[in-house]
Amino acid sequence: MPKYESVFIARQDISAAQVDGLSETFEKVITDAGGSIAKRENWGLRTMAYKIKKNRKGHYVLMNIDGPAPALHEMERQMRINEDILRYMSLRVDEFEEGPSAITRNKDRDDRPRRGGDRGPRRDFGGDRPNKPDDAPKPNDAPAAAPAVDAAPAAEETSESKGDEA
Repeated sequence: MPKYESVFIARQDISAAQVDGLSETFEKVITDAGGSIAKRENWGLRTMAYKIKKNRKGHYVLMNIDGPAPALHEMERQMRINEDILRYMSLRVDEFEEGPSAITRNKDRDDRPRRGGDRGPRRDFGGDRPNKPDDAPKPNDAPAAAPAVDAAPAAEETSESKGDEA
């Protein structure tokens, strides 16, 4: 049987229990048509990149489906009818990804404690300016000024060019 990955986004104002109920409903549609659900992951309430039907957030659910195409079409038809589903997307895949999905792996990484709490104060205090007056450059350290350019030869060239014009 063909394999599919399907993700749907449910409205933000429904509870997590209702989202689980929706995914169980869709799972029942697949199993009644002779398919099976290999994996189901609830990614939780996440912020979307843009508003969909006046919603900024949504409950994301991933389902790996091993079943016939008519079963998937019936599940998608049920998703279109249901007003709690904002978007859905189903893709045919050659084989399922082993282990947790990339989103779940990143979520686990975010649960780790942060190390940054015990790092101490910053050293540079956020600027290019020196911290102490002793570190400031001294006037003697300044580069020497360029020697003055003699303006007289330029005046001669000017007088010659005036003579050539006449």
